[in-house]
Amino acid sequence: MNNAPRPARRVLISGASIAGPALAYWLNRYGFEVTVVEKAAAVRGGGYAIDIRGTAREVVARMGLLPRLREAHVDTQRITFVDAAGETVASLMPEQVTGGEGGLDLEIRRGDLAEALYTPLRDQVEFLFGDSIATLEDDGDAVHVVLDSGTRRTFDLVIGADGLHSNTRRLVFGPEEPFHRYLGHVFAGFTLPNEFELAHTGVIWNEPGRSAVLYAHEPAERLHGFLTFTRETPPFEAFRDPKAQRDLVATRFPEQVWHVPRLVEAMREADDLFFDIVSQIHLPTWSRGRVALAGDAAHATSFLSGQGSSVSLVGAYVLAGELATHPDHGDAFAAYERRMRPFAERNQALATSGGTVVTPTTREMLEARNEALRDPDAAARLLATASAEEAHSAHSALELPQYA
Repeated sequence: MNNAPRPARRVLISGASIAGPALAYWLNRYGFEVTVVEKAAAVRGGGYAIDIRGTAREVVARMGLLPRLREAHVDTQRITFVDAAGETVASLMPEQVTGGEGGLDLEIRRGDLAEALYTPLRDQVEFLFGDSIATLEDDGDAVHVVLDSGTRRTFDLVIGADGLHSNTRRLVFGPEEPFHRYLGHVFAGFTLPNEFELAHTGVIWNEPGRSAVLYAHEPAERLHGFLTFTRETPPFEAFRDPKAQRDLVATRFPEQVWHVPRLVEAMREADDLFFDIVSQIHLPTWSRGRVALAGDAAHATSFLSGQGSSVSLVGAYVLAGELATHPDHGDAFAAYERRMRPFAERNQALATSGGTVVTPTTREMLEARNEALRDPDAAARLLATASAEEAHSAHSALELPQYA
């Protein structure tokens, strides 16, 4: 047997959010020559908090990031449901809703996690910010890439870690529509002044098929607002028109109740509005030739699952480990998918199982939920049947392999 080290392979990763830098970290550690291309001018800061749970917590522990991430933990202490008058229906611990583990789960601003992943790589991995893949050609022996800047490069492998609306996936697998599964919700996220003096909490107002949320990390001058509603068909006509997005959201929240008018006003004024549909990606395969997909580009779970970043961290670890283990990239991609697909699909299912606690869709469901939440014993039964146990199991459904 030939035990000589293999030459480092040249890998281009598209995307520098979560999956991309995590994959770059492990590939660099295994001796690959890694380049990351990112269309943004720098690592994106700020953003709302995301959760790291179950198997993903072990991934960041193996990366040595736990101390830093514990310091950045925003520690949401309660989720409060209010009625139209702003009166409290119930206040719950976050893990009662998410199926997480109190004291173990990490809740980190997306920007803080991205920066924590990027920092140990900045002097070891090539980052090309403000650029993107324009074309790529896989000739069987290598992938020839032309970037938007005009730069031409050749790599042994290309990995698309560029999110739900992946450019890499479009170039290799075709248009998004056949792989896109719309889950019937539209949302708008933005920041606004913290004139409500909230900290370490989320506050949710519901009407059937709609929710308005105020979400505050620690005491700060600004907090996050979310307006979410159900819609039978995706509003494709609004995707490229910010005014149409604001108008669409505003028409769905005409009520003069609670803080809804203030949220609509802030949404109209926001310079950081993030408008999208709640959806998933379901692909028959995550690789083609010398190109593979990771993170949301391969298996977006949607924010209704609460697991997008965690599954992305686990997938990056597994993909890098399989590439380091298998001399042939085709074998590595196949092993990656065999190991990861059941885990990804189980976490995708969390978005469509239960969910009526946070997003009741009928008046009867809303009234039944509120009645149950007001009674601690009934609330415990409701939450137990709202897939919290399944969520807890899904978060740790993959036993993390040890790669040499």
